[in-house]
Amino acid sequence: MHKLVVDANKKGLRLNLKELFQYKDLFLILAYRDLRVRYAQTALGLVWVFIQPLATLLIFIMVFGRAIKVDTGDVPYPLFAISGMAAWSYFAFVLAQAGDSIISAQEMVKKIYFPRLVIPLSKAVVGLVDFSIGLFLVLILMIIYGFTPSINIIYFPLFLIMAMISALAVGIWMSALTIRYRDFKHVVPFLVQFGLYATPVGYPSSLVMNNLPDWANILYYANPMVGVIEGFRWTLLGQQPPSAYSLISFSIIIILFISSLFYFKKVERIMADVV
Repeated sequence: MHKLVVDANKKGLRLNLKELFQYKDLFLILAYRDLRVRYAQTALGLVWVFIQPLATLLIFIMVFGRAIKVDTGDVPYPLFAISGMAAWSYFAFVLAQAGDSIISAQEMVKKIYFPRLVIPLSKAVVGLVDFSIGLFLVLILMIIYGFTPSINIIYFPLFLIMAMISALAVGIWMSALTIRYRDFKHVVPFLVQFGLYATPVGYPSSLVMNNLPDWANILYYANPMVGVIEGFRWTLLGQQPPSAYSLISFSIIIILFISSLFYFKKVERIMADVV
C-alpha cells in the first residue's frame, strides 16, 4: 500500500511538471509583464532598483559599521553588508510578490484554467533583476576596495539555487494560505521586516552563535536564509564556510519547498471559488 501511494505521488509530480512545461509561454508572459510595469510611469524608473539597496546599506553602515562597530574581519563592512543584502533582497522580493500573487491575479484565476503555480513561480524570475543589481553593487565595491573574489565562487550557483528555492518555498506557502486566510496578507510585510534583522545581513552569524546557547542557535538556524547568506559570503568573499548548523537551514528549505507544493496543489482545486 505504501509503495502504491509513493508511486501515485511520483506520477502526480511528473504530470504536474509536464503541465507546467506546457504553460511555459504563460510563465514568460507573466514575468515579462511584471518586469515591464514594475517601474512604469515613475520619474526615476530603474533608478529605484539602485536607490533601495543603497539606502539600506547606508543605514547598516551607520548602525552596525559605525555605532556598534561589528567585526567583519578583513572584509570592509560596506562590502560585507551588501553581499548579505543581495541575497536577502531577492528573498524578500519573491516572498512579498509571490505571497500576494494569487489574490492579485484573481480575475485571471476565475476566468481561465492554467496551473496556478505558474503565477508565484514567475516572481522568482522577476526578482533576479534586483538580485543582479545587488551583485553589480558587490562587484563595484570589490573594485573600490581592491578586493579579489574568492576561489569559492565556483559554488555560487548552488547557493543561488538555494536562495531561489527558499524564497519560493515561503512565497508559495503564503500564496496558498492567503487564499483561505486573508490575514496572511499582513503577515508577509512583518516577516520581511523582522527577517531583515533576524538574518545575518548586517552582522556575521558568529556574533549570534558566540552569545547564545546551543538550543537557541538551532532555533536561529531554523531561519532558512541564515545558511544561504553564510554560503553567499563564503563564495564571494572567502569568509568562513557555512557552519554545521547551516544543515538545519538547508533542511528547512527542502521541507518547506516540498510541503508548499503539496499544500498549494490541495488548495488549487478551490482557488477559483474562494479568491
